Amino acid sequence: MDAGTGVGSTKALRGVLVPLALAQFICSFAGSNMNVMINDISRDLNTSVQGVQVAITLFLLVMAALMIPGGKLTDRYGRKRCFLAGLVIYGVGAVLSAVSPGLGILILGNSILEGVGTALLIPPVYILTTLLFRDLPSRARAFGIISALGGIGAAAGPLLGGLITSAISWRAAFGFQALVIVVIVLLGLRIQDPVAADPDRPFDIGGAVLSALGLVLLVLGILATDNSLPLALALVCGGLVLVWFVLSTRTKERAGREALVSLSVFRNRMSNLGMVTQNAQWLLLSGVSFVVSAYLQVVRGYDAIETGVIFSATTLGLMGSSLAAERLARRLPQRNLILAGFVITIAGVLLLLFLVPDRVSPWSFVPGLLLIGLGLGTMLTPSVNVVQSSFGEQQQGEISGVSRSVSNLGSSLGTAIAGTILVAGLTATPERSYALAIAVLAVIGGAGLVAALAMPRQAAEPLEPQPS
Repeated sequence: MDAGTGVGSTKALRGVLVPLALAQFICSFAGSNMNVMINDISRDLNTSVQGVQVAITLFLLVMAALMIPGGKLTDRYGRKRCFLAGLVIYGVGAVLSAVSPGLGILILGNSILEGVGTALLIPPVYILTTLLFRDLPSRARAFGIISALGGIGAAAGPLLGGLITSAISWRAAFGFQALVIVVIVLLGLRIQDPVAADPDRPFDIGGAVLSALGLVLLVLGILATDNSLPLALALVCGGLVLVWFVLSTRTKERAGREALVSLSVFRNRMSNLGMVTQNAQWLLLSGVSFVVSAYLQVVRGYDAIETGVIFSATTLGLMGSSLAAERLARRLPQRNLILAGFVITIAGVLLLLFLVPDRVSPWSFVPGLLLIGLGLGTMLTPSVNVVQSSFGEQQQGEISGVSRSVSNLGSSLGTAIAGTILVAGLTATPERSYALAIAVLAVIGGAGLVAALAMPRQAAEPLEPQPS
């Protein structure tokens, strides 16, 4: 079924795009909406800011650690089946989170079950989009909608979460997620998988365990920065496990066996640099979201709705630039859009660094958050498109899993790195800790800009309009 082959097929594709885009929205929403509930959850569940940070980071980490296996499972069990299974697991986790009596159950429902569900359902979103939208302009348009809703979900999470928490409770925010999941399941039933499942396709269980364990150890090491010994042990062990994973994968490929992910996926320079920019983008979004939300609530004493309203600046920025994404992609090289996005985002982060600490007014956050939203909305779509379009249909399961894993790893690292820096001095030296966390995010933004500058020019030209 090709886009543009007829009115009926075009309408059918648009109908398929709705549940896929909504799925990306709700998963991104889940990654950021808890940021405005820090005080409410801490008080209700008798835990600390760090406890809530751990729950948020673990959710993002489980997604990142299992995204590559999740992408690979789509080949064996089918994209639609994995999509629906992931939605069901996610929905159960949302309900469990809504009724959790303590932090442990919240981590089980939100961090584990919602994380596992997301890892199963997100790779099919990108694989189905690539397979169904075959020409570059329609594919870019579809990725633009999905990426925009993902970015808006992450940016609007604090606002919607704040509204729901203030009007009802933080538990209702998880109930909202469960309701949206039900809608997506009903809409997703009409999706037709364009490629038949291959039940005999081998699955590399050992590779899945090694890759997941390596990523988990690395991020847990960052969360343990208040204790140097666990930090060093976790980082070293995580690095060694990932090296073991690479060596094991190479051995399997040389023996003619199918590995979890082919190392050939990492031989494409354009794709590699595109994934580096994706990692930096989501790291910036989640890092800024957690740091500013925690600072507003714990230091400035703002409630969930006040914090969410301030974050609406990021949402508006993302919506504005995302709406123009397709038009910009036709006129400008995708590399240029990514470069411009990083420049604008870094400018916004610097405004948060220099404008905020000396000002009492909460509106001093708005210019920086607005620029961050504009910048991220400008580059999210071209980053996804250059990565996915660098590979053919046979490798879409692999690259989708790897790409989403890299993006979600960025989200978990943003909360872990910037959040840990902030939390470490939140009581004693809050202004200094805030400034240091934001400064680190600015440096990471600079690294993303360098990766964008290194992208090949000829591989990221403007998208040609679709012939009429």
